[in-house]
Amino acid sequence: MESAHVLPVNSIRRRLVLLLASLPFGLGVRPAAAEGMKEGVDYRLVSPALPPESSTRVEVIEFFSYACPGCNAFEPSLEPWVKKLPADVLFHRIPVVYHDSWLAPARLYFALDVLGETRRLDQAVFDAIHKQHADFSNPEPIAKFLEGHGIPQKNFNDAFNSCSVETKMQRSKSLLAAYKIDQVPEIAVDGRYVVNPAEGRRQDDVLPVADYLIAEARKQRKLPKQ
Repeated sequence: MESAHVLPVNSIRRRLVLLLASLPFGLGVRPAAAEGMKEGVDYRLVSPALPPESSTRVEVIEFFSYACPGCNAFEPSLEPWVKKLPADVLFHRIPVVYHDSWLAPARLYFALDVLGETRRLDQAVFDAIHKQHADFSNPEPIAKFLEGHGIPQKNFNDAFNSCSVETKMQRSKSLLAAYKIDQVPEIAVDGRYVVNPAEGRRQDDVLPVADYLIAEARKQRKLPKQ
């Protein structure tokens, strides 16, 4: 009788790690997240909790700035993650203003939102600031840049100076204070949680925490996953 071939424990572990690593990111929570995250370590609670924007979807907010180098570095990881979010998750961004030079980029984001152009031009704006070193601290060079991307200067100026953008700017200040955001990029989930940007944590490690918190928010509100 032939004896069964038993793989060494280390070999089994290596195969398991390779299998988990081969799974597409975004199809679910990574193994570390599935084991549970720790409040105060991986995330913090928002107190008092804020009402989410949607009653039927889990709200996820990225607090960011086009002018922020860390936000620019985070973008290649964030964009594919956002594209794979389930239908019951509402993702949007809130630009912050920590410096005078960040004011125009914040208004630019909301102007692009009004024009329905954020998805098309987000990466182009990041590249202009961080690769071409464009100065977007005032609207004139921004208008010329956008004209090169098919948006007439008048359309941009009208949106940039609109009441709608001003209202969005005021709301962003309120949310920044309510969530107690003091650095960017940061991810907030459903008015309840903010992912802690722990020292030494790789930016890619932020997203599994966000996945976990989305699942927690869904359970808290008893929302069916779509």
